Formats: sequence, C-alpha cells, structure tokens
Amino acid sequence: MMTKIVHVAVGVIKLENKFFLTKRLMDSHQGGLWEFPGGKVEKNETVHQALHRELKEEVSIDTLSCTSLMQISHDYGDKKVLLDVFVVDNFTGEPLPLEGQESGWFTLAEFDALNFPAANQAIIEKLQKTYQ
Repeated sequence: MMTKIVHVAVGVIKLENKFFLTKRLMDSHQGGLWEFPGGKVEKNETVHQALHRELKEEVSIDTLSCTSLMQISHDYGDKKVLLDVFVVDNFTGEPLPLEGQESGWFTLAEFDALNFPAANQAIIEKLQKTYQ
C-alpha cells in the first residue's frame, strides 16, 4: 500500500525577532507539539493560495507577501509530508488561533524549550542559520 503524501503549506510568521507558533490540539496527528501554522494544499490550489487560505482560517491574518524558505519531505511512518515553507513577514491583522489551540510569539532562543514535530527540525535549523 502506498503511503499518502500530504502536501502542506507552512507559514513562518515573523515579526521583528519573534515567530508566531501554535500548539497542535491533543487529538490531532502529532498532538501537543508546537508548530508553524499552515495546512494542506487542496486540489486545484497553488501552494501560495493554500498558504493564504490556511493562515486566514487558522490564525486570522491576510498574507500580503511571503518568501520561500525551503521544502522538506518527511516520513513519519504512518504518513509522509511534503512541506513548502514560507517566511511571512508582510501581513495584515494580528495572528490569533481560531481553532482553540494555544499560541504565542517566541524568539529562536526560546524554541529550545519547546517540542516540535520532527519535520519542523530542519525549519528551525534553517531559521537559526538565517536569523541569528
């Protein structure tokens, strides 16, 4: 049986030296872990359209522009993900979690104390190289 690959648009929401993170709900895949907001790219949707839609639905911001950071493939065993990761530092609105999840602004140094899904490790390393 082929493992389905889930294509995800990820927004690294950045304001000055802080990044906006949300905590996955306990009953979801990788529940209880912190992550960069985003979600699945739907059929007939570009990655940019998905990012814009997901950030609006999930954290109530309008993305004005974004910069591609990286693409990551990760195999969790039970599912494979392809992450298209963008830095979003040009947006309107104040990020607020609309799905009842915890959220917050964190510096890169504070990331060390947080638990992330394994696929996010490469994003964090790239951010540390880029912004420290």
